Amino acid sequence: EGEKTSNKEQGGALYHHRKYIPIRTKPNMDPAFLLTPVGLSLPHRSKQLSINIKPRWIVMNKSKGNGTGSHHASKKKMRDVSINAAAAELKHVPEAKKSAPAVNQVAVNEAATSPPPTSSQSSIPASFFIGQGPDSELSLMDSVNKRKEMARKEPVSIIVLGASGDLAKKKTFPALFSLFYHDLLPSNFRIIGYARSPMSDDEFREMIMGTLKCRVLDGAKCAAKMDAFLPKCHYQSGAYDSDEAMGALSTSLKSFEDSHGIANRLYYFAIPPSVFEPVSHTIHRAGRASKGWTRLVVEKPFGRDLASYQKLQQSLSSVFHEDEIYRIDHYLGKELVQNMMTLRFANSVFEPMWNRDYVQSVQITFKEPFGVEGRAGYFNDIGIVRDIMQNHLLQVLALTAMEAPVSLHSEDIRNEKVKLLRTIQPLTLNDFVLGQYKGNKANKGYLEDEGVPPNSRTPTFAACAFKINNRRWDGVPFLMKAGKALDERKAEIRIIFKPVPGDIFHAPNIVKNNELVIRVQPDEAIYLKIVSKVPGLTSRLEEARLNLFYRTAWEESMDIPDAYERLILDVIQGEKSLFIRDDE
Repeated sequence: EGEKTSNKEQGGALYHHRKYIPIRTKPNMDPAFLLTPVGLSLPHRSKQLSINIKPRWIVMNKSKGNGTGSHHASKKKMRDVSINAAAAELKHVPEAKKSAPAVNQVAVNEAATSPPPTSSQSSIPASFFIGQGPDSELSLMDSVNKRKEMARKEPVSIIVLGASGDLAKKKTFPALFSLFYHDLLPSNFRIIGYARSPMSDDEFREMIMGTLKCRVLDGAKCAAKMDAFLPKCHYQSGAYDSDEAMGALSTSLKSFEDSHGIANRLYYFAIPPSVFEPVSHTIHRAGRASKGWTRLVVEKPFGRDLASYQKLQQSLSSVFHEDEIYRIDHYLGKELVQNMMTLRFANSVFEPMWNRDYVQSVQITFKEPFGVEGRAGYFNDIGIVRDIMQNHLLQVLALTAMEAPVSLHSEDIRNEKVKLLRTIQPLTLNDFVLGQYKGNKANKGYLEDEGVPPNSRTPTFAACAFKINNRRWDGVPFLMKAGKALDERKAEIRIIFKPVPGDIFHAPNIVKNNELVIRVQPDEAIYLKIVSKVPGLTSRLEEARLNLFYRTAWEESMDIPDAYERLILDVIQGEKSLFIRDDE
């Protein structure tokens, strides 16, 4: 709708500042925007427009005439490729009202003939753009009730590789049980522990039983839920590169999967990175689901550096599509990290100030009050930068600084994160401060910990300054700090605002700048530091806080899920918003 201007060359009229409506596409079609001016009469939206090509954009433009004239797209904005030239045809288009002009030409973008999306540019189903009806895709902000309903539809086999290791016992199995306790797993599921150690089903159940716990204090129900959960847990021993052992695992799942007519399999890699490649190839050869999806959950580290990551990615992508690989970073499942997008883009008060005009600096801090505590063998080869900063905190930085996504679809969110990461200037040694913790009378130093070489230079503390080269953040330092054996346990994001220009109270001489603090852990909270007058017959100014403490604000905060629970549930549902894409 808009001003109509003459166009003699086209023989019709072009509409500027148009409004567009979506048209539902053929099921399973590659992403397509089917756009048409609102003024053009079309069949009801529930009707389907079938096209036998896979277009990226189709634009129908209303022309001047008596209902039989041609419809054109502007040559200035796009090259015209007709339906005939693109080897396509329209089928089953219900007859429109007599007063509506006929559609006898459609301009198709050249992208219609482009190759399929790469792994870093995954397809977005067309149904997502409709945004209505039961076939709409799940997004980041779906309700728990909707997730419960969707989770019950299809059975799933969950295979935990490395089932006898610490990660599986401390995180994976407790998360699975908690999902079961809250009725969030599918009605029909099986859990298979897979590792090299020989073990019977009973021994396996006894091993994991000691790790299971209920977040809520309901002893009787918790015990009953454990009794129902454990019989669904089984164990299979075998080497990670053995086709025979993986084939035996598939055989053991056959009766369960055949009884439900579908075979969905989730493989959780709670294993050392050194066996990621052989086990993924073994799964491809002997462990793929025959009548459903197969998904891999891959734990960090994803390689040691760019070269090793590229080698790993090349190996994984040779047997699994990007849509089947879920790179898990449990920090993205934390409640306050999930809330960052809502805080920024659902509240008009913050976004106008979320830029270099108002923000002086941004600080992202991670602190632990303990040392490596028996993890020296792993940590000494990795260090604090690779263990915490390059993954957890960098994801937090991306969510804090990125632009608003087009939608809540996983690809739109991850596109914005990648755009932000590309604008960060490469770091040099001068951007870092590194250190190691030393011992005192009460605690050992890092070099004194068992398994640490006496001449180790692995950093246990690091701080660095990021510079983001874009219009929003140019000149604003993003300071990242992480360390072990520090004074407290804390993870937070601190937005420090600039001083008030022309301040008549001289507040900066009394209190610090305004700060917005998002405390990720412990005791989740969001609070804003402001300057306020002290009550009474005084003109004294003090710092005050506008607080949002989760524990007191919501009853649900007493039962905040562990990050692994949310992420495993998302894998079952095929939701990738909180997982890392290959180009990140």
